[in-house]
Amino acid sequence: MNDKQPTNSMKVRIIALLLGLFINALGNGLTIASNTGSALWTAAAVNLGNEFKIASTVFIFAFGVFNAVLNQFLVMKLNIVRFIEEIAYVVFFSYGIQVFIQMFESLGIGKQSFLVRSLFSIIGVTMIGISVSVYQRANIFMHPNDDTSNILRFKFLNGSAIKAQFLDLSFPVIVIIITSLLTGELYAVNFATIYFFFTNGIVVKYADKWVWPSLIHNFNPDDNFKIKS
Repeated sequence: MNDKQPTNSMKVRIIALLLGLFINALGNGLTIASNTGSALWTAAAVNLGNEFKIASTVFIFAFGVFNAVLNQFLVMKLNIVRFIEEIAYVVFFSYGIQVFIQMFESLGIGKQSFLVRSLFSIIGVTMIGISVSVYQRANIFMHPNDDTSNILRFKFLNGSAIKAQFLDLSFPVIVIIITSLLTGELYAVNFATIYFFFTNGIVVKYADKWVWPSLIHNFNPDDNFKIKS
């Protein structure tokens, strides 16, 4: 049973959460400043915004709400605190990312050659995967999209980080394909987007083993997750 599984202390989990958030904001800021493609959910929002002539931030928020609601159904239990935490994450975390975007832009990252910017994007996207691994293991609260992949991984996919990431990211991929077919245009999809899709699950899987290995998956007993990796 999950309630008999070992856990880290709350102090360790809070440190892991803060470290994960920092790495995530840093990686997102570096990827965005490098301007060689957006993460898939962002790219989907940009393409929807172009189709409906609405700011992409509206769709970014809508995706977050959608995932937060979906997570309630996936765990098959109403958890208002979980929902509020995830929505708050969506609302406030973007400010942290913006700080790093401005920092990297001031350093002239966006003025480098495409090759150099692509290398920075690889670093940034890899950092995002590492951060997801860290704060998913801390499991205090996280972005609803990351919570979705965490639920899929341990409740339905026998602990496979790779399968969970592919399944979670299939929705924005479908949105991008449909909107690009309707408009005949494709926005915010480039090297970093493709790299993110094919490597994020792999990075999460191996970060679980190699980055802070003493930090284990601290499951919520109510989620009834299957502990297998």
